[in-house]
Amino acid sequence: MRYLFLVLALALTACATQPPKDDSLYRGLGEREGITRIVEGMLLNAARNPRISERFQEIDIERLRDKLVEQVCVEAGGPCEYTGDSMEESHKGMNLTRSDFNALVEDLIDAMDSEGVSVPMQNRLLARLAPMRAQVIER
Repeated sequence: MRYLFLVLALALTACATQPPKDDSLYRGLGEREGITRIVEGMLLNAARNPRISERFQEIDIERLRDKLVEQVCVEAGGPCEYTGDSMEESHKGMNLTRSDFNALVEDLIDAMDSEGVSVPMQNRLLARLAPMRAQVIER
């Protein structure tokens, strides 16, 4: 019984000493509404981008939008849950190149510029998304 109280006390202490979640990037992107506008802008830019527009021809664009909003929200520290497939699974067999990836990043930057997202906030998001590059290219 005494052991149970010790475990409970340690668990409560650990919870009390954890720093609060940093959601400043999430807020800086305009929360879920702003992230949705950014993702939609990026997808519109990609649809007009001759370098990558063909990559989006056979895709359920609404589902893609929803999963990207979830993913960006999570990466930005927001209160979202990503319910999509892993990056490897999502891009399997697509054989995306560095050029494809870079074009989409440029479209994302343009969308953030259009939404008035500051360059430091853009850089913070891009730094959080950058590790996904290896999970996407040439899969």
